[in-house]
Amino acid sequence: MGQALHTLGIDSMSVADRIALAQDIWDSVAIEVGLLPPSPSEKAEIDRRLADDEAAPDDTISWDTIKSDSQSRWKK
Repeated sequence: MGQALHTLGIDSMSVADRIALAQDIWDSVAIEVGLLPPSPSEKAEIDRRLADDEAAPDDTISWDTIKSDSQSRWKK
């Protein structure tokens, strides 16, 4: 067993608690690096935006226009 397990008292936890801790640690890493799937509310927003785009595919702004407008704002 690693020294951290002893120092942090993890080695004295029950197996179920250590499994839960390992899952919590994995989830925190996955969140940080973007590995978790979107939450239900995030998925709903993605679906809403996709539907908006599909309903009006020509209602777009080019990257050049967006870039030019943002550069103009920053120069003010």
